[in-house]
Amino acid sequence: MQKNEIIRLRIEELNHLGNGLAHACNADGSRGIAVFVQNAVPGDLLDARVIKVNKNYLVARIERLLEPSPMRIEESFCAASGCGGCVYRHLRYESELQSKREQVKNAFRRAGLSQVDVEEVRHTGQTDRYRNKAQYPVGNGKEGMVFGFYASSSHRIVSFSDCRLQPPLFQDIAREVCAFCDAKGIRAYEEESGRGLLRHIYLREGRATGEIMLCLVVNGERLPHEEELVARLTSHFAQIRGILLNTNTANTNVVLGKKYRTLFGAEKIEDELCGLRFAISAGSFYQVNHDACELLYGLARERAGLSGKETLLDLYCGIGTIGLSMARDAREVIGVEIVEEAVRCASENAKRNGIENAHFYCGDASDARRLLTAAEEAHGALEPSDTVVILDPPRKGSTPELITYLSERNFEQVVYISCNPETLARDCAIFKEYGYDIGTVTPVDLFPRTGHVESVVCLTRSDKAT
Repeated sequence: MQKNEIIRLRIEELNHLGNGLAHACNADGSRGIAVFVQNAVPGDLLDARVIKVNKNYLVARIERLLEPSPMRIEESFCAASGCGGCVYRHLRYESELQSKREQVKNAFRRAGLSQVDVEEVRHTGQTDRYRNKAQYPVGNGKEGMVFGFYASSSHRIVSFSDCRLQPPLFQDIAREVCAFCDAKGIRAYEEESGRGLLRHIYLREGRATGEIMLCLVVNGERLPHEEELVARLTSHFAQIRGILLNTNTANTNVVLGKKYRTLFGAEKIEDELCGLRFAISAGSFYQVNHDACELLYGLARERAGLSGKETLLDLYCGIGTIGLSMARDAREVIGVEIVEEAVRCASENAKRNGIENAHFYCGDASDARRLLTAAEEAHGALEPSDTVVILDPPRKGSTPELITYLSERNFEQVVYISCNPETLARDCAIFKEYGYDIGTVTPVDLFPRTGHVESVVCLTRSDKAT
């Protein structure tokens, strides 16, 4: 196969990047090399143009669609093509859910756990306008400053008129910021030269409260005409609760720097989740899909099966949303998180909701041996039989050191919430080696139309399993 060659394919399946998988035919008619086709759907018959040749696979794009799959929708979900976000934009939603379940099942199969039961994907039914957070990179266009998303596997900005996953208000605010910068001669940051000032426009919304946080990430300490910008934005958008300036002068792919300065209003916004009220800072983790998050946390509460007598050990606790949502069912909640700002937010959120049996500490999960030192100095050693562990790590998953430590401490029950099926399956395989039984895995669609899926599973000591 050569680049630009046209080949006829029948798409067989879909991967988590939204690429259809087919196999080219060899000259003798046998099954040949794997071909990944952008924007293809299982069942499509198409002619594809090869755009990349690798030793073990080809990458192609659709040249001509001959027979559309029944799984394909007539009109693409989103017009902002090229951003790499809505990889399932061409797929019927019921087929997307099926694909995500298969994604989780395949991850466990590759980890040697094909016997694990994976349920159908739970979801709210809402596929658009669900996101409460956006981080727009900005650039210098021919006609002024532009904002958008990075194209897949690049730092090329794809601008758009409307993102179906986000509230239209986010885009209105971003346009106003760009228009102001153009009027004042403020330039966007350029990675190649390191020149320019504005790097990102970062927005958060409290879905239940309607409060908006705007954070401008700049390559410096100040933004020209700050007071004028604040006056303009607050006069146009009454929902803005706070405007922050974040300093990031490093040559890095990381969006946010460590230093914040409040230009207007509050440094946090509030939202209501699982019947509680939470304050959310710019740097703290908070699930981007409010309603699906309540569904996920409800499933985690079911798997924990608290009776009011247990201590809930909430690791990677963030601002305390999971632990606090279960506090009424536990004797005590102990949360541990590496980000000090999040720990402060978690403690404030406990007070805000009148929860007196929850306590939060700063600790690094990679330093497992000392992770619980501060908590156990304050509350005494945790009893394994009376402790339920909640794990909600980042995409890279937990660590072998932490899993080993939890096993050595003999904690009998671990409820694992994951945003990455591959690392979840990997970690479950390690738990299994240490004598834990893997319960039913339930995927939850927190990110409709994208390739991401959350899952929750309960791991139980074999001699305690029922």
